[in-house]
Amino acid sequence: MALHKGTSGKGARRGYSVNPFYSEADPVAAMAIEPPRTRLPDGPMMPDAARQFVHDELMLDGNARLNLATFVTTWMEPQASALMSECRDKNMIDKDEYPRTAELEQRCVTMLADLWHAPDPAAVVGCSTTGSSEACMLAGLAFKRRWALANADRYPSREVRPNLVMGANVQVCWEKFCNFWEVEARQVPLEGERFHLDPAAAAELCDADTIGVVTVLGSTFDGSYEPVGEVCAALDALQERTGLDIPVHVDGASGAMIAPFLDEDLVWDFRLPRVASVNTSGHKYGLVYPGVGWALWRDRAALPEELVFRVNYLGGDMPTFALNFSRPGAQVAAQYYTFLRLGREGFRAVQQNARDVACTLARRIGELDDFRLLSQGDELPVFAFTTAGHVTNFDVFDVSRRLREHGWLVPAYTLPPHREDLAVLRIVCRNGFSLDLGEMLLADLDAIIPELRQQSAPLGRPESVATAFHH
Repeated sequence: MALHKGTSGKGARRGYSVNPFYSEADPVAAMAIEPPRTRLPDGPMMPDAARQFVHDELMLDGNARLNLATFVTTWMEPQASALMSECRDKNMIDKDEYPRTAELEQRCVTMLADLWHAPDPAAVVGCSTTGSSEACMLAGLAFKRRWALANADRYPSREVRPNLVMGANVQVCWEKFCNFWEVEARQVPLEGERFHLDPAAAAELCDADTIGVVTVLGSTFDGSYEPVGEVCAALDALQERTGLDIPVHVDGASGAMIAPFLDEDLVWDFRLPRVASVNTSGHKYGLVYPGVGWALWRDRAALPEELVFRVNYLGGDMPTFALNFSRPGAQVAAQYYTFLRLGREGFRAVQQNARDVACTLARRIGELDDFRLLSQGDELPVFAFTTAGHVTNFDVFDVSRRLREHGWLVPAYTLPPHREDLAVLRIVCRNGFSLDLGEMLLADLDAIIPELRQQSAPLGRPESVATAFHH
């Protein structure tokens, strides 16, 4: 059942109104056409007319290039778009029919394993996914199954429930994983100006039923890296005291494609022996259009073999570990294209430019008397800010609303426990969001501030739509 509500009953519109010119041969006849909105039409219509219907309605969407809420790639080169068009009819799961697409997937896995300093990139187990959410689900499942196999003498039972430790700032997919697969989510709350996981607090939450600890390399709330190395060190100390050996997963949805190029001395990846798995979003700072993520495990011991399905499908033996089955191969081809196109130096240049834009905008906004920065854009090319303490005429939701009038989509949201009292704005700088566009954003922000200052008080915003923009 769809989650949205349709229009029905008295006053409901019967169908679309039609521009007579949609029927080039007979404009008068076209005026009689009224295709329904909520059921299949009785008959076909001209392809150009059908396309125009959809095109016109989509014009009401926001401009993706001006969407500063999303981490998802909104621009690629025409050559990449053409390549994706050539592969859009290929089903990734049909590895026997499309062996070269399957080969490109494996090459991408090995390239990422090398990028993330796996001890033996050839021994790394990995796969493409539809995005980081699926990749995180797979990593969580591997954690749970490894723990269950190690505790087969006491699980399953009513007295034992596995748990997963994480910060309250994790992406919502981790909460979904815990809900779907009956794992207790143990979250470390935010405290003061700490907006992500605290290593000591994470270790304190671990016990014999902990399947793993999730760290986030680049929080969606403020763009900051969690201290993966410190978390691993705290768990090393825990093992020395108690014997508990707790693995770590790095949710590198964004940061795993930033840190290797801009923060090479930061140790967060497979160089840390406790890191069992890493995921990233190819469609975020991997610079590919939406629809691809990656999940990698250090070695075969980190991914229980019984979770890998070997399917006799369409004449071939196919090992697979994914929640989805059929999906397009276009994004995998585009990821391989991007790896070839840019190489390490190209990625470094693109990501450095995004960080430079973020740092410049953060500095300029921080210089305004009306705002206070929470982050600087110097880790992920992302920064968050809030209204200064003396500002009482408007709030972040007013700023977001007014910027939307100029076409900018800048999310305003409240932080998770225990900082629900703090509402912030967040700006994500991606490839394609240039400093020139940033200057336009600053000009529009400068234009609305005098008007906001004239308000007697914030206009208010219903709590139900004060969303956290987890994507």
